[in-house]
Amino acid sequence: MRMAQIDNALRKETGAHYTPPELAAFVAEQIVAHIDASSASLRVLDPAIGDGALMEALVLRLDGAKVTGFDTDASALSEARDRLAQFVPADRLDLQKADFTNLCLHATGTDLFAQGQIGPFDSVIANPPYVRTQVMGARRAQEIANAFQLSGRVDLYFSFLLCIASVLRPGGVAGVIVSNRFMTTRSGEEIRRRLLSEFEILHVWDFGDTKLFEAAVLPAVLILRKRRSDTGAGTAPRMSAIYTTSEPAEKHAHSVFEALQFSGNVSVNGETFMVRHGTLNHGESPDGVWRLATKSGDAWLDTVERHTHYTFGDIGKVRVGVKSTADKVFVRHDWHLMPDDAKPELLRPLLTHHNARRYRADTEARPTQILYPHEVEEGRKRSVDLSRFPKSAFYLAQHRAQLEKRHYVLDAGREWFELWVPQNPDAWRLPKLVFPDISEKPVFWLDLEGAVVNGDCYWIAPQTEAETDLLWLALGVGNSTFIEEFYDHVFHNKLYAGRRRFMTQYVERFPIPDPSTHIAGEIVGCAKAMHANPCRRDAAELQKRIDLLVRQAFGVSSEEVHG
Repeated sequence: MRMAQIDNALRKETGAHYTPPELAAFVAEQIVAHIDASSASLRVLDPAIGDGALMEALVLRLDGAKVTGFDTDASALSEARDRLAQFVPADRLDLQKADFTNLCLHATGTDLFAQGQIGPFDSVIANPPYVRTQVMGARRAQEIANAFQLSGRVDLYFSFLLCIASVLRPGGVAGVIVSNRFMTTRSGEEIRRRLLSEFEILHVWDFGDTKLFEAAVLPAVLILRKRRSDTGAGTAPRMSAIYTTSEPAEKHAHSVFEALQFSGNVSVNGETFMVRHGTLNHGESPDGVWRLATKSGDAWLDTVERHTHYTFGDIGKVRVGVKSTADKVFVRHDWHLMPDDAKPELLRPLLTHHNARRYRADTEARPTQILYPHEVEEGRKRSVDLSRFPKSAFYLAQHRAQLEKRHYVLDAGREWFELWVPQNPDAWRLPKLVFPDISEKPVFWLDLEGAVVNGDCYWIAPQTEAETDLLWLALGVGNSTFIEEFYDHVFHNKLYAGRRRFMTQYVERFPIPDPSTHIAGEIVGCAKAMHANPCRRDAAELQKRIDLLVRQAFGVSSEEVHG
């Protein structure tokens, strides 16, 4: 069995996604373009060598390099040794069964080669394992976070990147394949800052939804040079991105990698990709979101910024919906089949992604209710007294054994029948903007019925009457083609099939124009008309009108700018 065909269970446990040969060749070529490949004394490292495909691609492009590799999988190391022995003499091949990050964790200092333990290396090529906090376990994640001063949701490859900085000589070059998530998420803020501090970023290649791996990995390739003490600001890092598009192709290529030689829409084996090249921009903060900047795109964003008076985050905090961690007990769409004398009293309407529709939820598509055992008393959130709700108490008692298996609820000093994340019970009655976490197009709707929002959606509830008025304007902006373009300029975090992530850190930055203008008033009027009847006969024409008005409000044309 080839190592690239490891089963899904092992892949999830170890985070191993072995590198396709074409991608290995691409990374190796990028490294060789930035080092003196003619030198006969180069020391090269792969800290998670796997089956050796990455290192093979590199040594085929170098003469006489001394190779070091680590991995925790003995069978993978054996395959790597057999593969590399064809090109590397035994006295220049050092493969060890070891955990590279453990070497860092247990070192007396973070600079490993200064300790004389590993390296220094002239070049590192790596495809670190993708293992997130919830898979590697809280204890291991906390150990890594503490050792490398990381916070939030930690991915194992974060520590690999920092360890690579410790073993690479100043001026040395690394080519690393990572998940592109870190470039835009809050959990990636610290690693973005550290990368800019430790390395010169030579080029970031975002391969998006090109499906280079068997698993659902959206990869990016980082080409990094270890900073020297005299390294100045230098030139702006380069960045390129390739994502699927439904637009017609302008050019044709035989592979994703050949497509990167072009700009615009490129057809590859029946699929069309949008290829963009520019510079890496992280705003004014070193831990800011990484985005691809172009002259035309930056000019567009500058215009938008000049016409922005508020953001969605100014209306109210962007919150995720409730999380029960026992949906089969709390969330059902068949409560109505229960006899009235058995139906729990604590049922409330629930909005989920199944109800997602622009402007107003489609509650007829899948009417769902949640048993919601929380209330507010004297300004404090608490669980209800079940003795006041006998039918709810009886129903929950039938599922008590299952609910008590949620040990983390009990360990937190909570009642066994509580939702894990209930949010503020009083806030549900407020008007609120609701939107699904994942959607190809932006889908925002306004809830005026006091429904609870499920954990697959986010919501914004205003705190004042003035902020309530902004909800209608935000509703029009959020459902416009303008906000799609804004998202793609600033975040461009797409999953497969062009689906976007509408997370807190993205949506809170969505812009709102001056609400006092005539154009803003017309947007509000159109949004209210769509909310009153989303299926109205002239809905398509009215949506086009909203799209035009929103662009006018932000001072940009109706033509999309891809850069």
